[in-house]
Amino acid sequence: MASSSQLRRRSQSGVGLIEVLVAVLILALGLLGMAGLQANALKTNQSAYARSQAVMLSYYMLDAMRADRTAATSQQYNTGSAGGDGVIEPACSAGVFNQPTLVDNNRREWLLSLRDNLGDADTTCGAIFCGAGAANECIIQITWDDSRAGGLGQQRIETRSRL
Repeated sequence: MASSSQLRRRSQSGVGLIEVLVAVLILALGLLGMAGLQANALKTNQSAYARSQAVMLSYYMLDAMRADRTAATSQQYNTGSAGGDGVIEPACSAGVFNQPTLVDNNRREWLLSLRDNLGDADTTCGAIFCGAGAANECIIQITWDDSRAGGLGQQRIETRSRL
């Protein structure tokens, strides 16, 4: 006949295994949560990188225009006129700048750099407008599609500077 201590051992067999399974389940859920946080951080980081590249490329174009100040102040770099809503007519294709001039070469290289760094999509565009007059204020707008990086889709930055 079995003693009471043997019966107690039998009644508790398997409880340790259930505790291990619950611990593994909690650990698995925690790891899934960490993976989700990591994926979200990567998307946000990609979006911030694209915005930094856009700002850097707008400064690149402003520096090229400062080096060719005469052409910039005579509005040769302009891609279009500024509308009432503040949006400048953009240039989305580098192929439109096909003249063998410094201005067209600078604009073509700039647009190719935009597409290389922000995505080769039809929505990756650059716009330049330098006003006439003593102020010599230039506006550079860059638009790109940020939906791949978790953004709201179409993003635009605007940089204003005097030459």
